[in-house]
Amino acid sequence: MINDRQQGIALLIVMWALAALMVIVLAFSYMARIETKTTTAFIEGAEERFMAEAGINMAVAEIAYRKMTLGTPLEPGKEYEVWYTDGTPNVFGLEKATCLVRITDESGKVDLNKTPDIIIKGLLLNLGVKDEDADIIVDSLQDWRDPDDLVRLHGAEDDYYMSLPSHYKPKNADFESIEELLLVRGVTTELFYGTAGTPGLADFVTVYSESGKINLGAAPKEVLMAVPGMTPELAAAIIEFRKAVTANNAQAIQGIIGQANAAMAPFIISGDSNTFTVEAAGRKSPDKPGYGIKAVVSLNGSKFIYRYFRSPWDMTKWKQPEK
Repeated sequence: MINDRQQGIALLIVMWALAALMVIVLAFSYMARIETKTTTAFIEGAEERFMAEAGINMAVAEIAYRKMTLGTPLEPGKEYEVWYTDGTPNVFGLEKATCLVRITDESGKVDLNKTPDIIIKGLLLNLGVKDEDADIIVDSLQDWRDPDDLVRLHGAEDDYYMSLPSHYKPKNADFESIEELLLVRGVTTELFYGTAGTPGLADFVTVYSESGKINLGAAPKEVLMAVPGMTPELAAAIIEFRKAVTANNAQAIQGIIGQANAAMAPFIISGDSNTFTVEAAGRKSPDKPGYGIKAVVSLNGSKFIYRYFRSPWDMTKWKQPEK
């Protein structure tokens, strides 16, 4: 007969077996839940990426449409309106997903290779850079580009860069991307990318402009205020004017700036360019940044080419500019 001791051992074995089974069941349950969440996140990420890609293609179509409707007034309540090209976010949706797209005309930005120093310094001051620090950045930027080893008053050449812990030499040639600006003396990561709620240089500079002049019909407020002769009142009037038309009307803007046109004339142009930056973010939830893509697109008649394409792109620092 089975004695009490044997019964106790059998009970312990059964309890240990049950405990082991419970651990196995919980482990499988946990793994299944993790796999379900991972799969869901993967599907949502893929959907957001496809929405962002759709946003890029939609923007290209909008730019082409804009080219065909230059100067057409925007009617309140109109079912279809031309998208702005001054960085204003445009939104479209598909079922429960949305896509935010902003288009920025490169002619409304400061070209690192062509724009005069006075505008570059003005932009830096508008972004809160101190006057002496702005002088260092402007002179160092020019020293970075020029082919010689002569150091400008506030600039930097080989001696400065080779003294850094991670030493290197200046390029002595034009910028090929705006990210190269991070290598220039005085340009910090915070200044270039901006901080929460504050835009950075990356939002206002380009290497794709077709001239070194500023297009008043596309420039954001920070760039407008960098143009010699511009005042806050004139900038506000230009921004207000742009709300009523789909494209820059040079004659009307000249009427707005009036006598200030003489001071601004050497630094401004009119009309859209053929190169645009497009940023698109596909979102499944409005509380999350979603999946972002950034592209620089140039149009040539009915064709277009990508000058720059980055996927994914960080969209968390979007700041909606005034139109």
